[in-house]
Order: sequence, then structure tokens, then C-alpha cells
Amino acid sequence: MTANDLRGGSAVVGVGLAGCGEAPGRTAMELIGEASWKAVTDAGLRMTDIDAVFGVSAVHGMPSVTISEYLGIRPVFSDGSMIGGSSNVAHLLMATMAIRAGLCRTALVCYGSNQKSASGRLVSSAAEFNPYEQPYKPRFPMNAYALAASRHMHQYGTTRRHLAEVAVAARAWANLNPEAYMHGPMTIDDVLNARMVCDPFGLLDCCLVTDGGGALVVVARERARDFPRKPVYFLGGAMAHWHRSIMQMPDLTVTAASESGPRAFAMAGMTPRDIDVLELYDAFTINTILFLEDLGFCPKGEGGRFVEGGRIAPGGSLPVNTNGGGLSCVHPGMYGTFILVEAVRQLRGEAGDRQAKKAETAIVHGNGGVLSSQVTAILGTEATL
Repeated sequence: MTANDLRGGSAVVGVGLAGCGEAPGRTAMELIGEASWKAVTDAGLRMTDIDAVFGVSAVHGMPSVTISEYLGIRPVFSDGSMIGGSSNVAHLLMATMAIRAGLCRTALVCYGSNQKSASGRLVSSAAEFNPYEQPYKPRFPMNAYALAASRHMHQYGTTRRHLAEVAVAARAWANLNPEAYMHGPMTIDDVLNARMVCDPFGLLDCCLVTDGGGALVVVARERARDFPRKPVYFLGGAMAHWHRSIMQMPDLTVTAASESGPRAFAMAGMTPRDIDVLELYDAFTINTILFLEDLGFCPKGEGGRFVEGGRIAPGGSLPVNTNGGGLSCVHPGMYGTFILVEAVRQLRGEAGDRQAKKAETAIVHGNGGVLSSQVTAILGTEATL
């Protein structure tokens, strides 16, 4: 099996979300369970039809095993690899590989967290991976992303106003999404005047802290038409990571998306010009700018100017983070599952008022750690096969 064998090798036939925003009294596993049940039902299946589980959790040491037990599944294949917020995007690639290799038939990809209800705030975790930074009591992950933003501003002339454009666009999309946690007007000045939390980030440059669960059901291409919903096909995918700690990042303005993106496009036989919808992991406003550059949608250093004038907002020329993103829709610790679900809904034509026109292709880009793990997936409708 080669990389070319994976193009169009699988399809997402069911998706589900649960408890996005606030879910008081619910455990992380209960949110995973509800989202999984919704995805399996969406596919017209029963839980006993699932024979592979790809799960990730911030609170369970053996996530795929624990999830399988909770759901009553006896998988013939499972994977609980944890690479941060990009994990479930990577799991889509792994599920495709397992399906093409004949190791399983019907895979569940899932995640859930009750981060907001359990703690109500961001929990810093520097000590677990870098004892050399921990004595300085950094506020991770925002300190790390702020370093990247500051360097980008210094090197390329990016401004706080450019960052604010990203937040304002995300909120505009969220206002079209009834499932988004945050609604209401937001202006550039609102972002610039928000309480500073870590220079150059104000409060509105930072992702939400929410609860939420998400899940997808993945099957082989040959079976995709047998399900009630319009299938969305996996066209390409790749992953890369160059560092774990921000102090080991080779260049604060260049992420490993510059490697995963081109390889995903090569597998799909596409270029950025072929993509209709972008779902990018926007833990902070700088993320969107960095990933637009590193994935090839604009030259390096031009991301700030690229997003000016509402280009990535509703009505703009490039739909980006159409659910409202991690900045205004949902962000329960790890966000990769939710951009996958949104991409599927867009390509099915089920996104309601936020539906992108003529959406046949979508890129989903997951990010984990502190700009550490990068995973790119390209999805498409049957017309793209």
C-alpha cells in the first residue's frame, strides 16, 4: 500500500457533536458517548457495527480502550495516539490506512472534554514536558503562541489589527451558527481594547474554554454509497512535527504545516487553489495567519495583510473557520475533532446560514501542543474522486 492508494480510500458517513459550550454535570466520557451515538446514528448504524475505535482524551490514560468499554464495542483495531489537538485529524489518516489494509471495516473517531465544567479555566501544563521552562512559571500555552505572534510582528510587520481581523471573522461566522458558544457583535476595536492577557494577545485573541464532544464514522470508499447521508471522502493527509517545547521550535514564524500541507496536497493531487473551504485550528489568532501562509494560501509574511478587509469572513473570498472556530464556537481543550465535523457538514451542504457556496473540497488542519504537531487532511465530495 502506497500513499497514492489512500486517496479516496475512505469516506466519512456519520458525524455528531455533544455538549458544545457548557455541559454541567457531564463527564468527558459521557460527552464522548453522546457524540459517538449521534455519529453512529447519523450513519444509520448501531454501536455494534463499529469494529475500530480511534479515540483521544485529556483525562483517560488508555483512551481507545476506555471508550470502547464505555460504548460496549469490541474492536478488532484501535488507536489512542495522543499528539495534542491534532490527534483526531491524524486518526482520520490512521483509520483510512487501517481500512485500506483490511484491518477493520467501520471506524469511530472521537473526542470529548468537560474542561469548562470541570475547571472553568485554562490549566497550564509546562512542567509535564519542560522542567527548564517551568521555574519561570509560564502561562502555557498562551505564552508560547504569544512568542510566535511577537516574532511574526517583528519580522513581517504584522499588527494587532491584523490579528483582530481573524477574531472578528470568526465571530461573524459564529453568529451564523446556532451551535456556537459565543454570539454577538465584535469589532476590530473590541479586540484591540480587550483586556491584555499576554502581549500581544488580548482576551479576544485567545480560544474559548468550553465543554464538548465530537465523533465521526469512517468506512471504505466502496461502501460509502450504502449509507443515508452524503459521503465525504478522504483525499489526502499528512502529519509532521519538529518540536515539543516552544524553545526548540526552529523558527517561530514557520510551523511544520509547511511540510504536512504540501504532502497532503500531493496525495490529493490538488493545490490551494482547488480548496473551497478552510477549517484551521485557531487556538489563537496568530494560528490562522501562520497556517494560511504555511499551507500555501499566501506567501510567508503576508498572512496579516491577506486577512484584511474581511477576506476570510462571511461574504469574503475565502471561507475560513466557518463554524466560528476555536475563538468563538467551541474549544474543549483539543479542537481537531470539531473542524473535521464542520468540514463534513460543509461538504454535505448541511451548514445552514453559514454554508459556503459550491463547497466541493475542504482542508482541515490540526495543531497540537505549542505549534508542535501539525496534521493536514483534505476532504472532498464524490465529484472530486
